[in-house]
Amino acid sequence: MEPVPPSPITWPDGGGLTNEWVHGLMSSFQWSSWNLPPSQLPSLLPVSVFDSLVLTASKILHKERNCVHIDGLDSESNVVVVGDIHGQLHDLLFLLKDTGFPCQNRFYVFNGDYVDRGAWGLETFLVLLSWKVLMPDRVYLLRGNHESKYCTSMYGFEKEVLTKYGDKGKHVYRKCLGCFEGLPLASIISGRVYTAHGGLFRSPVLPKRTTRGKKNRRVVLLEPEPSSLKLGTLDELMQARRSVLDPPWEGSNLIPGDVLWSDPSMTPGLSPNEQRGIGLLWGPDCTEDFLKKYELKLIIRSHEGPDAREKRTGLGGMDKGYTIDHNVESGKLITIFSAPDYPQFQATEERYKNKGAYIILQGPDFSDPQFHSFEAVKPRPKAHPYYDFENVIDSDDEMDKSALDTNDEQPNR
Repeated sequence: MEPVPPSPITWPDGGGLTNEWVHGLMSSFQWSSWNLPPSQLPSLLPVSVFDSLVLTASKILHKERNCVHIDGLDSESNVVVVGDIHGQLHDLLFLLKDTGFPCQNRFYVFNGDYVDRGAWGLETFLVLLSWKVLMPDRVYLLRGNHESKYCTSMYGFEKEVLTKYGDKGKHVYRKCLGCFEGLPLASIISGRVYTAHGGLFRSPVLPKRTTRGKKNRRVVLLEPEPSSLKLGTLDELMQARRSVLDPPWEGSNLIPGDVLWSDPSMTPGLSPNEQRGIGLLWGPDCTEDFLKKYELKLIIRSHEGPDAREKRTGLGGMDKGYTIDHNVESGKLITIFSAPDYPQFQATEERYKNKGAYIILQGPDFSDPQFHSFEAVKPRPKAHPYYDFENVIDSDDEMDKSALDTNDEQPNR
């Protein structure tokens, strides 16, 4: 703990970040979490510095493709894959130190859900953006389902930002939403590993029916039956529009909605994810088909913590922070969750007492996952929830379109 308050953060001349600047940001946020009320964060991180960081990061993110390919790795390289963080800043800082900070031979892939539920979603997201700006080809930030206006309006991030930045809060929130839109949807590591927040996705191609008229013909796209759902391709993923991800979950939102919201199942085939109201359930046969078609060895996804897994039959719990959900001929499907003692932010003292975890993939093959579980950082600062835990606990990320006022002002594109 620093004995004196750190100086207000300034944006470096020329905009070039250094290791010293990024580590200073992390240290300042850790200090403020213990010593400043949330509304005083602007005294440490002025809006002008926030704007510079988000703008610089957004320019990098928007240039990346929907599915980023992480290539050029060698036998000395390793890749760290991280699951949901949910604003648990202190656990993120521990993870980075425990694993080793990004460097020439150490790559990071974060699988989304940086914000909501935790008390420090904004600080968590900004720390990750600073690493992305510093080392854009060593740090990859994918999008989670919580990086959307829909989820952040329900699960606390919007209220957190408004609390911390007061009359500038709406501006800061809109800038975050705009940055979320630039986050890629998936990654492929060394041609061996596919990662995404939720997982697999359907082909958007629908059956056609031609309606004949006297003077012309028109083609009607039919809603597919569950039995006609077909796995999507990486080409279709690359062509998907990722800039919008709020209801309705159809049309240009179809593939992104699947990638960010879908869950594995032990039942073969593809089917609608009725529990969540969005996305798919896919069985071991689909995992095998996807791995075999693209000559992959692993699918690593996140999206499900201990709260979600206790409601699911046939799949492992999240006590250790990870599960191996499908073990098929071509490889494995893994779920990784990096928020220990979840949810730390609820109003009661009862928690799941789960461990968090991350995965290390070692060169030269990158297909033999090394699992590292870790306990929550304690002591940690006390915090009050930014969302009504009792009202949302039963829904737990299920789709509720009525919760989002689609007439609200949209973020700057």
